[in-house]
Amino acid sequence: MSKKYLLLAFIIIPAIEIGVFLWLSQLIGVLWVVGLIIATAMLGIFLARYQGMEVFRRAQLQLQKGFPPTEELLDGMATMLGAFLLIIPGFVLDAVGLLLLIPWTRNLFKRYLKKIAMQFKGRNTIIYRRW
Repeated sequence: MSKKYLLLAFIIIPAIEIGVFLWLSQLIGVLWVVGLIIATAMLGIFLARYQGMEVFRRAQLQLQKGFPPTEELLDGMATMLGAFLLIIPGFVLDAVGLLLLIPWTRNLFKRYLKKIAMQFKGRNTIIYRRW
């Protein structure tokens, strides 16, 4: 991703989040919005812990069978990103983070992560060494 788009994302995403905060605070009240922010952060911590342990267990099982845990690594990356997004205050990022933590919606994002990894591999930014 170029620096131009990254800078644009750092400007647009907080503006959208502030707009959603203001809209929700007018709709349901400020205290409810604060409570929802705290609740989504706690939900993020709980789901990340549960899903992270599940991914770790599956990766260990693959290693014990003698196979590389490629899918599990992608699941782990998606789980960490989802947990990070849920802990950050904001409802739009929370929705994306929740989608990353739910296993059956995570597959859509895993395809995108695979595509990005293959682009890095094509540019020789990933060093693969067979031992």
